Amino acid sequence: MHLQCVPLLFFAVGLLSAPFAACGRSSDSSASLMPMTLADVPLTGATTRWDYESIDPQTHLLFIAHLGDSTVTVFDTRNQKVIADIPNVSHVHGVLVIPELGRIYASATKANEVVAIDENTLKVTARILAGTYPDGMAYAPEVKKLYVSDETGATATVIDVVTNTRITTIPLGGEVGNTQYDPVSQHIFVNVQGRGDLVEIDPASDKIIARYPLPGAKGNHGLLIESRARLAFIACEGNDKLLVVDMRTMNVIATFAVGNEPDVLAYDNDLALLYVASESGIVSLFRVNGHIVKKVGESFLGPNAHVVAVDAQSHRAYFPLKNLRGHPVLRIIEPKP
Repeated sequence: MHLQCVPLLFFAVGLLSAPFAACGRSSDSSASLMPMTLADVPLTGATTRWDYESIDPQTHLLFIAHLGDSTVTVFDTRNQKVIADIPNVSHVHGVLVIPELGRIYASATKANEVVAIDENTLKVTARILAGTYPDGMAYAPEVKKLYVSDETGATATVIDVVTNTRITTIPLGGEVGNTQYDPVSQHIFVNVQGRGDLVEIDPASDKIIARYPLPGAKGNHGLLIESRARLAFIACEGNDKLLVVDMRTMNVIATFAVGNEPDVLAYDNDLALLYVASESGIVSLFRVNGHIVKKVGESFLGPNAHVVAVDAQSHRAYFPLKNLRGHPVLRIIEPKP
């Protein structure tokens, strides 16, 4: 299946090219142009909602949660085509591939469970109960534990990936956003969006060791940790902000306006580019230089372009769109800095 090319899009703050004709939202007009090539690849299934993605750089497989179809779609990034749909993952939200285990985990929100999938056979191998409304997931490799955000359950569920059993549940005291692992501290960080704070958990004890307030946060849902720069990026869906947290001091050091209802973040390490995808279809692009973060582009990418994953090798960014001219597609962009 070949790529269907669509017009070149220029990501530049305050400047949009046809046919993307609205919704720029930044006053930083000094940013340089960053051309992006665009292509659309057909996806399978109905025109229903998509959610998180996760890519395995070793197998070149991208796993996409097709929430509305209750399937995990498997996309081959080398041949640019769908190779499988894994069914019966009820209202799947989160998806996380763990290459060292040869396994994918997916949160089946309607069933309140996490589903383990073998990456070689693409078959379900286990189903584990996981609190109320399991959503985002993070893996702590040193202790071989999976941490699952129970969004409305206000907890984090801890799963032993060796036995695929639930170990414990950690009360967090408020509605939970996304969960991320920090390889430097070897700790888990969780957005508690119901309290406007960020929680740090020690996987050795599964205890909360600190809570950090996030001034200016409202609905802090999306979370990404850039461990080399010691920065945490937090997307606030309640007030359309991106917060930048210095992980050395755990203070908010910058705040940016982004598209309405920001959701998923992705980072290209080699290019030092951060993507912030939003429900409104606006995608904001930031350049990270040490602790200096600058918005370099923003534009309307596509309807409900709220999910993004980046391939570190090709530098392509993948955005599943549920309904583009009556069909689901995977919109692919590649920056040309």
